[in-house]
Amino acid sequence: MTDTPSPQHADENNLVAERRAKLKALRGQGIAFPNDFRRDAYAGDLQAEFEDTERWTAEALEGEGRVVALAGRILLKRVMGKASFVQVQDESGRIQLFLQANALGEAYDAFKGWDVGDIVGATGVLTRTRTGELSVKVAQLRLLTKSLRPLPDKWHGLSDVEQRYRQRYVDLIVSPEARDVFVKRSRIIRAMRAWLDARRFLEVETPMMHYIPGGATAKPFVTHHNALDLELYLRVAPELYLKRLVVGGLERVYEINRNFRNEGVSTRHNPEFTMLELYEAYATYTEIMDLTEGVIRDVAQEVLGTTAVEWDGQAIDLGPAFRRWSMTDAVLEHNPEIAAGELRDLDAMRAHCARLKIPVKAGWGWGKLLLEVFEKTVEHTLIQPTFITDHPVEVSPLARASDNDAELTDRFELFIGGKELANGFSELNDPEDQAARFQAQVDAKEGGDDEAMHFDADYIRALEVGLPPTGGLGIGIDRMVMLLTDSASIRDVLLFPYMRPEAHG
Repeated sequence: MTDTPSPQHADENNLVAERRAKLKALRGQGIAFPNDFRRDAYAGDLQAEFEDTERWTAEALEGEGRVVALAGRILLKRVMGKASFVQVQDESGRIQLFLQANALGEAYDAFKGWDVGDIVGATGVLTRTRTGELSVKVAQLRLLTKSLRPLPDKWHGLSDVEQRYRQRYVDLIVSPEARDVFVKRSRIIRAMRAWLDARRFLEVETPMMHYIPGGATAKPFVTHHNALDLELYLRVAPELYLKRLVVGGLERVYEINRNFRNEGVSTRHNPEFTMLELYEAYATYTEIMDLTEGVIRDVAQEVLGTTAVEWDGQAIDLGPAFRRWSMTDAVLEHNPEIAAGELRDLDAMRAHCARLKIPVKAGWGWGKLLLEVFEKTVEHTLIQPTFITDHPVEVSPLARASDNDAELTDRFELFIGGKELANGFSELNDPEDQAARFQAQVDAKEGGDDEAMHFDADYIRALEVGLPPTGGLGIGIDRMVMLLTDSASIRDVLLFPYMRPEAHG
């Protein structure tokens, strides 16, 4: 091992040292980090307002005499003797500053020592350069924040992917496409809220620390409440609290919520994630499928202006009616080796799992094995929007059993691009049936399944008060954003994805 820095790090350390020296000089002059500049214009707004180059010539702009005060970060700097050009960026976009020594005097001399990455404030009139670029002819220029670290020259190579996630603040500065993803994410969530609010849904908030981790089969994070001396769990889902509210008469509720699951990390999974979860009294899972299809299609149209998207190299159309396909039929179609009569034959399904190299645990019934075969052989093929319906009771502890087949449930999962985006069902509102299913989950947990649910006696008590027939839905917001921004990894749509701490030293 050696502590000798690489040439790249040595260069960066030298640049940082130079910038610290410049900051020290500014401190000596008493002008470091001023806070009295007030802007009145944004780069992107000005570019949009004056985009008509035939109307807004240099003469027309200077005749208009529009004085603007802009602030932003220097991204490009070209010093050409007595005149210089600077590209600055604010939250709305970029604009060029045109600097002249005779107009700025001492400020121009000071500017020549400033660096790319510094944040400046500029006041002046709008003009257009000979190349046709909208610019600010600067009359006053100030350094507002001295940047001590240089921005990267090259940021988009594969070697920089991890650095982009760790230093998202730099990624947002130098990658307009990254910024665009997160602007779209905000617009997607806003559009989903507006869609639901217009349909009499009420947005609510429920606890993020639970006495009992419930509402999903998942492994929880554990924490401790010192004052109450209680072990608590970060929520794996808000479901059981939201359904308590439906019991209480809030018949249409939703929460855009953060959930925490102490499970794997992948391109599709992060330990904390965002989900839209909603419940509607007197709705069946069929109507919740209609709602799911409607919100996804309408939000895509609202945010993107189209229902035709591309995701991971696949053209996907959210416009036509989404396919609805039972899990049984999907498995049989993709697995001609399996006969319909074998699907509920435990020995036959174990044999098929062995043939497909699917690991099997001793306590699994045919329903769990059917789900495993589906996930192995069907899920990745579901590129166009497809609702997979009629999941086995064994893998759906909170869903209502089907009136047509007591071993299946009125449940669906939505797949797009081979990935699950949503899960919904007619809710189980029979308290005695729910108590029995909770007990089965407890037995599974005692048998070694650390993702099985606990027994929630208070939730059973709420059901005994009376939950109306209800439909429920969860949509993964992160995956929805992946779909609508053509992002391959969940890390690309999370501002700060979880990663191992950096090694220092």
